Amino acid sequence: MSETSASFRKAIPESEESISLSQILSALSFAMELTDGAMHGHSLRTCLLGMRIAAEADFTMEHRNSLYYALLLKDIGNEEMLGLRCDRGASIVSKLGMGSLAADAVNNLEEHWDGSGHPYGLCGGEIPRLARLGAIAQHLDMFSIGRSPQVAIETLQEWSGSWFDPELVEIALALHRRDALWPSCNAMDSLASTRAAVLALDPHRRHRLDDDQIDRICEGFAEIVDAKSHFTFRHSIGVAELAHGIAEYLRLPAHRVRLVRRAALLHDLGKLSISNKILDKKTRLTDSEWKIVRQHPGLTRQILEQIAPFREIAIVAGEHHEKLDGSGYPNQLMACDLSIESRVIAVADVYGALSEDRPYRAGLSFGEILPILNGLAGHKLDQDCIQALLAYLTDHRPMDINPEISTRGRLIRFCA
Repeated sequence: MSETSASFRKAIPESEESISLSQILSALSFAMELTDGAMHGHSLRTCLLGMRIAAEADFTMEHRNSLYYALLLKDIGNEEMLGLRCDRGASIVSKLGMGSLAADAVNNLEEHWDGSGHPYGLCGGEIPRLARLGAIAQHLDMFSIGRSPQVAIETLQEWSGSWFDPELVEIALALHRRDALWPSCNAMDSLASTRAAVLALDPHRRHRLDDDQIDRICEGFAEIVDAKSHFTFRHSIGVAELAHGIAEYLRLPAHRVRLVRRAALLHDLGKLSISNKILDKKTRLTDSEWKIVRQHPGLTRQILEQIAPFREIAIVAGEHHEKLDGSGYPNQLMACDLSIESRVIAVADVYGALSEDRPYRAGLSFGEILPILNGLAGHKLDQDCIQALLAYLTDHRPMDINPEISTRGRLIRFCA
């Protein structure tokens, strides 16, 4: 059996390992590529190609730094229509603290040199230079995968002066002729080698992110997951709020409360791999569809384990559908396997899911949820966590609660 949250806590002390922005973003770009029709490794290869062209074109260090993050995050809004995708992606890039240059690059990535692009119809020098270069880099990868680098180069030449900046095209061609453009970017190259090459170019790889920066990044990616379906709007954010409240009411240490909140924000990353035809289905799921759904916690863990300092977060987030009696998924863990942090998120996730609208039912009221929680307490969900949830709701969401059962004492007796 894989390591569990309970065994991790016993075996490994708190990690002081530093974490770089590129470690997080490269792993989470992989998460975005789990969506329908995405090409695995596309953002990594696009970043590597773009950075090589930028170095040859003598971009300033400031511009290279912004380009690096823009290309890793370029598809951050890929669940939307083209124009909205660019705008939403730029908004999230700004929220993550990448700066206006990176945000402008993402926002204008689909503009064309001749003015025929989107979303604004900019042309020539009106298009930010980072966006012009990014457009070339993403074209090279998209047209080389399943074809060949030569096909990508030939189409790049063909559209020089129409879609693409002719000066930057010539620089890309010069790199191609010197065999300096494609290392670690060919179809036969492993994603591990591409990722290593991208991380080596990280302008801040020795810079340790502070807690607030990491929190903002987790919040940004929670927003991406929640936007996949309007039925999950604010689900990750809401679960994180509940989990944070439960953890505080249980009087966990501050650093454990923070870990709980981050794991809750990221717990559904694996759902990016599930088709909206399944997520938004109004009728009962088939056995094969249910099998796909049950894979998402494991995918969440797989994504987050690519970030070494996030290993415990990965384990805890990947256990959010496990139950104390072994009836959960994906690993049918038992109570002895599940840390208090894992149990907190499981309770928050159940309450969040029950209270939200779903394609097959409307969200339930508190009065409808309470007996369900009573039925799960002690054998599937942790009873102390449920009581902490009810205490938190009484103090912070009194309008959600039926006035007849609004006192904390009554809530706890109902749960007992």
